[in-house]
Parts: sequence; C-alpha cells; structure tokens
Amino acid sequence: MLKILFLIVYLEVKRPEYFIYRPAFGLKDIKTNTPRIAYFCMEYGLHKELPIYAGGLGILAGDYLKAAADLNYPLVGLGILWRQNYTKQLIGEDGYPHDYFPDYDFDFIKDTGVTVDVHVREAVVKCKIHLVDQYGNAPLYLLDTDYPGSRYGWITSKLYGGSEQDRIAQEIVLGIGGVKALRKLGIEVDKYHFNEGHAVLAGVELLREKMEERGMEFKSAVESLRQEVVFTTHTPVEAGNEIHGHDLLSYMKAYNGLNYEQMRFLGGDPFNMTAAGLRMAGIANAVSELHGKTARRMWKDIDTPGPLISITNGVHVPTWQDPRIAEALNKKKDLWRTHLIVKKELLDHVLKMTGNKMDVESLTIGFARRAAPYKRSELIFRNAEIIGPLLEEGKIQLIFSGKAHPDDKLGKSIIIKLVQMDRKYGNSVVFLEDYDMSIALLMVRGCDVWLNTPLRPLEASGTSGMKAALNGVLNVSVKDGWVAEGIVHGKNGWLLDEYIEKVEGEEQQDEQDIKALNKVLTEEVMPLYYGKKSKWEEMMRASIDMCSEKFSSWTMIRNYYEYMYRYSANRRQVEP
Repeated sequence: MLKILFLIVYLEVKRPEYFIYRPAFGLKDIKTNTPRIAYFCMEYGLHKELPIYAGGLGILAGDYLKAAADLNYPLVGLGILWRQNYTKQLIGEDGYPHDYFPDYDFDFIKDTGVTVDVHVREAVVKCKIHLVDQYGNAPLYLLDTDYPGSRYGWITSKLYGGSEQDRIAQEIVLGIGGVKALRKLGIEVDKYHFNEGHAVLAGVELLREKMEERGMEFKSAVESLRQEVVFTTHTPVEAGNEIHGHDLLSYMKAYNGLNYEQMRFLGGDPFNMTAAGLRMAGIANAVSELHGKTARRMWKDIDTPGPLISITNGVHVPTWQDPRIAEALNKKKDLWRTHLIVKKELLDHVLKMTGNKMDVESLTIGFARRAAPYKRSELIFRNAEIIGPLLEEGKIQLIFSGKAHPDDKLGKSIIIKLVQMDRKYGNSVVFLEDYDMSIALLMVRGCDVWLNTPLRPLEASGTSGMKAALNGVLNVSVKDGWVAEGIVHGKNGWLLDEYIEKVEGEEQQDEQDIKALNKVLTEEVMPLYYGKKSKWEEMMRASIDMCSEKFSSWTMIRNYYEYMYRYSANRRQVEP
C-alpha cells in the first residue's frame, strides 16, 4: 500500500490537488483556514544554476519551498540574491583549496520593479526585489543591493562573507528589508517563520510597526509578536550561535527604533540571535528528536513564551530521487541493475573530472559534507592497518566532497587531508572539488553506502543521508540526528552504536567509533555486498520505503503546519 501511495504522490507531484486530501497521506484540507506564511532564510538551494546557498540549511530551505508549491500551501520565501555566491572552491596543484568569487549573471531572475529602503549606518540603502518561481517552488523574493549604480553592493555580494559589520548589514536587509518587501508587495501574512537566527531582525521591524504605527507599548507589542512568529534553530553548539555587541548593533542601525533595554530583553547582552528568536516566537522547534533534547538543554535558561518542540527535517523526493530508481521500486524491476546504471554515471563523472578510474563492481562509499571537525570526514582513515589494504586491493572505494568557509583554516585543513588521501591511494579514493547540488545529486544516487560519522550530539539533523536513503544507498552511521529515527541496524542500514556500550567524551568517541566502523564494514557490509546481493537489494528497498514515508519534505511541511503554524502562543506578561 505504501509503495502504491508513494508512486501516486511521486508521479502526480505537479498535480497537488490529486493527492492532497488523501487520508493515507495525512494531509488536511488546506483550502480552509490555512495560515499564510512568510519564510525567512539567509540561503536557498533550488537549482545549480542559482548558486545562492552554502550547504544544508540552504538546500533544506529550497526543498521546503518546493514542498509548499507541491501541496499548494500559501507560503512565500524571503532571502537575498548573493551575486558572488558563497565560494567557488577549487583544489590547486599544491593540494590546497583556493576560493574564487565570480560575478554570476542572474538575468534570468525576474525583477519585480519594486524596491524598499533600509538604514545601514547613516545611509539609506535601496534594495531591489527579485522573484524566483521557476523551479517548482513557492514564490521566493530575493533582496539585492548589488546592482548597477548601487554604492552598497558589498552587502549582498558574498553569502556569509566579510566582517561582522557586513553580516549585520546583511541581516538588516534580510529581516527589516524582508518585512518591508512583504508590505510593499501587498502580501498578507499570518505567521512569520524565522529559519535560524539570521532572520530575527524581522522581529525587530515587526515590533517597530506595532509600536510606531499601532501605538502599542513594548510589552503588548512583544505579546502580539509572539502570536505571529515561529522560530527554527539548527545549531546544537552554543558557541556556534551568532552574537553581536550592542554598540555595533546600534551603530549599524539594527536597533531600528528600539532602545538598548528593549533589545537586551530580546537578545541579552551581548545580543544572541538565537536567544532573540526563541524569545520572539510563540513556539520554536529543533530539527530532529535528538536535537530537540540537546536544544532544550542548551536554552533551558531562556524564558520563552512557548515550547521548543522537534520537527525532523525532510527532503524533496522529486529533486533527489532518481526517477529510474522510483520506477524500479514501484514496478518491481531489477533494482540492483538499475542502481548499477546510476552508479556508472557517477563513476564516469569521477573519471571525467579527476582522471581516476573507479570500478563499478567495487563497494563505493560516499561522504559529502561541509568541512567541519565534528563531522569527522577522515575518521575512516584513522586505522590505516585495516582500511589501507582494502583500498589498495580495490575492495572498497571512497568518494569525498565538501567545502570549507573561505576564512575557515581548520575546515580547509580537513579538505587538505582528504586530498592527500586521494593522491595516496590513486583510483580508490577521490575528492571532488567545488561541492554543489549537481555533485550532491550524483553522489546520493550513485554510491553504494553513505557514511555519516559526526561527534554525538552535534549533528542536528543531517539531510544528505536522507537523500541517499531515497535512492537505496545504505547508510552506515552513528546514531545522531535523523538517523536515530530512521535507520534500523541490518534492515535498512547500519548503526555503529550497535557495537558501543557507552560513549563519554570526544577521545573515547573517536576510539570506539573507529573500532565499530571497521567491524561493521568488514563483518557486515562487505560480506553482504560481495556475497548476498539479494539481501542487499532487500535492504535498498527497505531504505527507500523508510525515507519516502518518514523523511520527505511533504511530511516535514505538513508537520510545520500542524504543530507550528496553527499553534497559538500562550499570552504571558513580559517586562523590558
């Protein structure tokens, strides 16, 4: 029944009215009393030709807008048109990642002809508003200061680039400019969704409106705001949440008519963007069940007006699942043979881009992430006595990809290590440079195994493994993020935690996870791959069924509407 339902949804995704009321899919009649949502995010990954994203946050936001369009939900996105993207990161002859910032031609983006003004320092900055709606997505409005004749192109040139002043200026454009754009475009909104702390200055603008235009006192304005705002936090490390000094916020004009006491009430001193989001929102969420537990511990001292719940991320099935895999699954064709066709396309790309000739019959393991220490991309190499011979004999092949922030020396050192492994092991290890949506698409469809080894509990959710699971690529993972809700050891993937009794501290995690990884690979994954293809294919089918049911962006957005957007915050007294 599940497979039939999934096929209907997949094939009819451009006709949402066909399946939107199906009880089995769990959706309610969205044409009645459905909240109108304005979704704010710093980055969006909709298509490779529109590079205005850095990684998982942006891809998630892009998938979210596609799900909203599929299901005909009344939602619009607000973001920024980054003229130079995040970075084009290429590996030099020296084995070091080098960053380039070409000016992209975005002439194919629609100019609405509408502009709004924001204040940055002592300047009035005019922002153009562009519309993106051609990728099967809900309308996305992008603000832009980097156009001919503008003196303020530096604000929206590079995603996450520049100084702290640059970042605040960008957040003024996204938040304050985003609310003004909604007003100028005549878009009516019931709820404002701040996806991460970058967007919280939208709340400051909403408070200004209530106080200046409606004559509300600050206390009443905050209570009213909480009926309208929901907030999503993604960062499970307290030190990773963005903070700014009040002197700088005031200087940059981020106060936007509020005073120090009011801003301190919202974000503390120094001003914590996540804390402000939590205090502004009537309800907030983490992005997996485990992340919810971590987030509630992290923010237990924040006096919030409503609960901090968990809504697990999901991925857009038509974007990430190869249609040939879907057809093989639902028409009961040879899934393994279909997988080999898709796998060969990945390996042909590897040969074209790197010159490395990989064997389509060899067990191929993929790892593609933002280059961050906690993700432990090089963990598999830490026991060279076991992994070295397997690579030299061609029993396993490893394909890596990822990017580091241009200013992140530690992240770049991780990439350097992976490139060194590429050069050491020849055809058995490959690093694909300049990680983007097109590379991700090839990898999550074409690998045999998807490796996920973050330090617990630092992976808030993780969506690359979901995309892989949708294609029958089996996850080998630690039990963190979404994996704890989806992977059943030996049925649809493998969990290192099956061989770990207790984990305390980073050093012990490393030691035990290395042993568990080697055991899982050599005693379970490899014998099954090389000896029992029918069982492997059975696990592939179980993986696809699991992910398409529980971790689609359709399920995710339904949960946001059910548990977040329809939620009415409890009114509480607040004091500035």
